[in-house]
Amino acid sequence: MFARRALILLAALSTAASAAAQVQPTLAPPALAQPNRVPPGDALTMKSSFAPVVRRAAPAVVNISSKRLVRQQTDPFWSLFGRGVPQARLAQSLGSGVIVRPDGVVVTNNHVVEGGQEITVALSDRREFAAKILLADPRRDLAVLKIDLPAGERLPVLAMDDSGDTEVGDLVLAIGDPFGVGQTVTNGIISALNRTADPTGEMGSAYIQTDAAINPGNSGGALIDMDGDLIGVNSFILSRSGSSSGVGFAIPAAVVRRVVETAVGGGRAVVRPWLGARIQSVTPDLARGLGLSVPQGAIVADIWPNGPAARAGLRQGDVVMRIDGRPVPDAAMLTYAIGNHRPGETAPLVVRRDGREQTLTLRAEPPPATPARDQRTLAGRHPFDGATVVNLSPAVADEVGMDPFAPPGVLVTGVSRGLALNFGLRPGDIVREVNGVRIATVRGLADALAGPQPGWRVTIERNGQQIIGTFRA
Repeated sequence: MFARRALILLAALSTAASAAAQVQPTLAPPALAQPNRVPPGDALTMKSSFAPVVRRAAPAVVNISSKRLVRQQTDPFWSLFGRGVPQARLAQSLGSGVIVRPDGVVVTNNHVVEGGQEITVALSDRREFAAKILLADPRRDLAVLKIDLPAGERLPVLAMDDSGDTEVGDLVLAIGDPFGVGQTVTNGIISALNRTADPTGEMGSAYIQTDAAINPGNSGGALIDMDGDLIGVNSFILSRSGSSSGVGFAIPAAVVRRVVETAVGGGRAVVRPWLGARIQSVTPDLARGLGLSVPQGAIVADIWPNGPAARAGLRQGDVVMRIDGRPVPDAAMLTYAIGNHRPGETAPLVVRRDGREQTLTLRAEPPPATPARDQRTLAGRHPFDGATVVNLSPAVADEVGMDPFAPPGVLVTGVSRGLALNFGLRPGDIVREVNGVRIATVRGLADALAGPQPGWRVTIERNGQQIIGTFRA
């Protein structure tokens, strides 16, 4: 049923939508403590208002406008008469953001500001400031902005609550700017935790699901709890109409905090630790074969030599049942939990091996950049002229959302000009062979292209399929 719904990115006035990946239900982790949660006991309690929470939180939620010039090709018919010159138009997206530091650091969704050449942040008091991007993280759909404030001014902020004690059924408020009408507050509950639009967990997030109404323009806005703390950044909805149908998703505060810390620390990309193992979720059939009463956990299928999993003592066939004291319902949740650790931290793993459970200690480490990146843009009279390529390593694969266990090769990361455009190369292609020579590094590719040749026979891998092309000089 989910597969038939549209995955709507919530930048206002945008009509783009993509088919939603199936959202796999997962088990919510238990609370670290049992808060005092009780239903309303009398009529007076039921008349209570959210106003005190809104007064505290609303000043830290902002509106964001992003503008960019887009070149649009005219009708091909007019090109016959010399009037087919691409026309420039101004594209604009509207969204929301959250002030997370009093010196003007704002977090929003990456899709709100992606490609923006002019970004404006409007505060709740209607003042407007130009903003620059400190860090963009497309995989997690987060971007961190900085606005320049008058000397000595401090802005209201939302404190992040990433304690992990939120529960399904908790009351929440969503604050943002739907459809550009102005700041709007809606309420609902946490409908589910640890939802993922990617069963492998490679997108690096396990979303908070809420039925609070969020619509186009709410992107980057705040999802807050009854303490007025930020528990998530609203990101997308599932809907057939493009408007709220009560199924919205927010990026958890734990992920937001890591991205903000990296940005204010001067980092250009978030370093996310990995397990160093290929894993898969335990299915009902696997559970029966393993003697598990319920199908939960992540089974280890392969281990990277001398990686974190290998040094922790994990083996093929082990089933990871818990991490940091929390259940592991599936592979996506395990990948997400490890990725939220900082490099150098340790995480206790409870694994099931030969019918018994034991505890191992995993040290969080980023995937290795081996071989070294060696990123460069190639030029010359060959089919890769104008292509930007990089050595494919576990680190690079993790950055672009590919399988870190992919065999060595050369990854095409961009095609901006030259013969590469005519040849049909695309970002994401992996170069495997040139004129029968196996390509493992950028240097090897450059050597294979050097010197005059009558032509080139190129083998690339695209979306798991081998494609062979011939290019004549």
